[in-house]
Amino acid sequence: MPNRTPLYDEHVAAGAKIVDFSGWEMPLQYGSQLEEHHAVRKAAGVFDVSHMTVLDVTGTAARGWLQRMVANDVARLTIPGKALYTCMLNENGGVIDDLIIYYMQDDWYRVVLNAGTHDKDMGWLSRHAAGVDGLELKERPELAMLAIQGPEALAALARIFTASEADSINVLSPFQACEINNMFIGRTGYTGEDGVEIILPGDQATGLWRKLLDAGVRPIGLGARDTLRLEAGMALYGSDMDETTTPLESGLGWTVAWQPGEREFIGRKALELQKQQGVARRMIGLLLEDRGVLRSHMNVRCADGATGETCSGSFSPTLGRSIALARVPAKVTAGDECEVEIRGRWLKAKAVKYPFVRHGKSCIDS
Repeated sequence: MPNRTPLYDEHVAAGAKIVDFSGWEMPLQYGSQLEEHHAVRKAAGVFDVSHMTVLDVTGTAARGWLQRMVANDVARLTIPGKALYTCMLNENGGVIDDLIIYYMQDDWYRVVLNAGTHDKDMGWLSRHAAGVDGLELKERPELAMLAIQGPEALAALARIFTASEADSINVLSPFQACEINNMFIGRTGYTGEDGVEIILPGDQATGLWRKLLDAGVRPIGLGARDTLRLEAGMALYGSDMDETTTPLESGLGWTVAWQPGEREFIGRKALELQKQQGVARRMIGLLLEDRGVLRSHMNVRCADGATGETCSGSFSPTLGRSIALARVPAKVTAGDECEVEIRGRWLKAKAVKYPFVRHGKSCIDS
């Protein structure tokens, strides 16, 4: 039996096309994926992301344990509600998952994990938690999660919250959260636009969803979520990185905290060796110059025989062109001419820095 979020009936009533996503019945789109994409870039949209796993890590050992389990350093989090983005690695430095960790208080951290890696993640975490005194892992399946994104997102929230509550949201810095009426509201997102993600009791999700729609916020499906995050240059687990790739070759080196040097997180030795030997591959953006659509797992060739492969690829509604993230030899740099094999033909592309789009504006010089 597939899983359903508390908002499943709302999606059906709104005419959503329902698809299976990692065992969850989720909305792909509510009509036009293209219109939904532009709505987030130009106004505001709301996503049901209640399929994500919310895990509370508590106890006197919580901080030290998380310092070993992830590549970023949770000790940097000292303000309640502050969050960081990090990767969880295996011993070879491969990425088990990417996640967000919120500092709630000294003995309580909230972790948000991907839906598609739930069983693997929980197995890994549980094995490493076994026998650790002063540590408890508690999943929170009773919670729902909504993402409200777009340049008008905060203005829409101001229409459904009181003035003082809206002020509390407006002053949040990126990766900072506050609590309002049992809602945990963080200035985070997966679109490259301003906005928040709200974790709240599942039985309150429908009420908030309807208020948002009444305030003019458009429902957005998983299809537009993917093109939005790709334009923003945000990695998708399973496409852009997995257990066979490290953060250093996935454009995620910035999520690795090397200091303090004595912190022994899982995968550190492998990353240090890779860094010492020189990272052979890197992630770049690709902009297709010929007609066609870039998808994942397409062959890429650049100057001097350098070859690689696209990771994520799609048509960019904002740019009106096809874009991709690709893993290529480290010597390939922005501005290099490349070719991508599409249906047996080699089409021209250009290596570019990403993100491709941020806050509704193109970041590409072309």
